[in-house]
Amino acid sequence: MSELPEMRASDAERERVAEALREAVAEGRLTMEEFEERLEAAYKAKTHGDLEPLVRDLPAPGAVSLIKPAGAAAPASAQAGPDWAGRIGGGPVSGPVAVGVMGGFQRKGTWTVPRRFTAFAFWGGGEIDLREARFEDGEIVIRCIAIMGGMQVTVPPELDVHVGGVGIMGGFDDKASGPGTPGSPRVRITGFAFWGGVGVDRKVTKAERRRLREERREERRATRAERRGELE
Repeated sequence: MSELPEMRASDAERERVAEALREAVAEGRLTMEEFEERLEAAYKAKTHGDLEPLVRDLPAPGAVSLIKPAGAAAPASAQAGPDWAGRIGGGPVSGPVAVGVMGGFQRKGTWTVPRRFTAFAFWGGGEIDLREARFEDGEIVIRCIAIMGGMQVTVPPELDVHVGGVGIMGGFDDKASGPGTPGSPRVRITGFAFWGGVGVDRKVTKAERRRLREERREERRATRAERRGELE
């Protein structure tokens, strides 16, 4: 694949690189800042040449092996992920509409996303965070309408997301589009922005950042203890 850096990358190839980056940050090979920067670049990548530098300095059986035919098995780390079965269906569903007119709104934390959710911002802003959310169904449509205002949607790295909005004298960011881990609900984000913007980003939660940092600390402690044992 490295011989054809201009070949267009597939969603599956972007996701395999994203999984390698998650593995690297969990092992302490990347800082959280490096991880988030590379993860964003992975989901924006258009060719193999864009993807390869993101994993070139990581220990793998050749960074290019992460970019392989769709029929090849994914790395073991790709099989892990959130308990999607426990987050789909059940529980009270949040209201189907959020409005921010000359003000703002937030939907974050452990709220339940309805099958059809519409968010509207006029001279205002809104925040939609799906990282800890539950989902009414396995197929979700979120319609974002921003007129002379802005809206930010934050999704976890493991979620199946498809962005298809339109920007008119504004922007509708689709860089977070990509497949999720097995069992993930499918979330389609659509709508339009007029003299405004809708941004969609993949980010881990603060709790997940703390967990990854603690894992790195524990690994370093274990390594130091092992070295001390070898010296005794």
